[in-house]
Amino acid sequence: MALAAREQGLTRFLVPEVNAREAAVVEGIEVVGVTRLEQAVDILAGRVDFSPVQVDLETLFHRQDLYPFDFSEVKGQEHVKRALEVAAAGGHNILLSGVPGTGKTMMARRLPSILPDLVLEEAIETTRVYSASGLLPDDAPLLVTRPFRSPHHTISDAGLIGGGQMPRPGEVSLAHNGVLFLDELPEFRKHVLEVLRQPLEDGAVTISRAAQSLRFPARFMLVAAMNPCPCGYLGDSRKECTCTPVHIQRYRSRLSGPLLDRIDMHIEVPPVRLEDMHDREPGESSAVIRQRVNQARRIQRHRFRKAGAMFCNAQMGPAQLREHCQLASDAAALLRRSIEALGLSARAYNRILKIARTIADLEENAAINRSHIAEAIQYRRLQYELT
Repeated sequence: MALAAREQGLTRFLVPEVNAREAAVVEGIEVVGVTRLEQAVDILAGRVDFSPVQVDLETLFHRQDLYPFDFSEVKGQEHVKRALEVAAAGGHNILLSGVPGTGKTMMARRLPSILPDLVLEEAIETTRVYSASGLLPDDAPLLVTRPFRSPHHTISDAGLIGGGQMPRPGEVSLAHNGVLFLDELPEFRKHVLEVLRQPLEDGAVTISRAAQSLRFPARFMLVAAMNPCPCGYLGDSRKECTCTPVHIQRYRSRLSGPLLDRIDMHIEVPPVRLEDMHDREPGESSAVIRQRVNQARRIQRHRFRKAGAMFCNAQMGPAQLREHCQLASDAAALLRRSIEALGLSARAYNRILKIARTIADLEENAAINRSHIAEAIQYRRLQYELT
């Protein structure tokens, strides 16, 4: 409401005192908190003095965020941790597939500890969603950390996308500018998964009713985890798979090709090696990884500074791909051969370019070279097996 008031050219806004700090986050407007209607009348009549509410945004953004989990606790799985770093740096969707006990959920739960810092515009967008949903904490006038939403697989399509008699944002909107984690992806009802296709493509959800049509923002990073088969042990050298080919096909068919095509990175998570389990040396900490992720995001924000509300490589459209993802002849030839060999779509081609751009940004390299393309391609190979 305060943002809408500012857009209408208003310079002063009276709100209930309990909402004053939230509204005062909006710059360029005086926010006055009142406790009684009589007080509001006195202020408007000029009978009493008032002081606009002030919020120190710098203090809010520099508040120390403590996460209960850290990547230093993850043994082995360097390839998967690297993939999650690339995903966080570029805002790419990612699917983790592996047998039970390989650490898929464990690593996904640690993803918030390496997510890049929110910029003010992103923080206000996210806060608007939570404010409209009535979920903004009383002590947080502005959300300064990226949301991490993890709905259960029994969720309805309205709970995931939003809706109801009085339409409210769903989980995809509550994950705006953050992460939507779907564990055991094939266990979600197929029609629920299919409604993800619009927000994954458009970054928003449109809910139509007879009297109105509402549009909720839903630009999130999808992180999903799944087993390779119903019993979970297909390809496991330690335990035999009991599934028939028909069962495996039916299990995988719950994930449509168009949905898988919209997931940028497909990563196979192998069992943890015994020597890694016995290694007492901690792995690389989340703080160190997050420094690299933040630096890559700073490069992207500078790159897209004239593109409007674009904050990461995953949001690039055709114009940005043409401008920022030019390839040398050897890199272009490798990408063309790989696309033909794997039978991937034009959408997959563009997503590989975006991933390669992020890998180059992590190296602070202005050009995308052959090694960046090679690494990006391997993050799509599992899709070929799943389909």
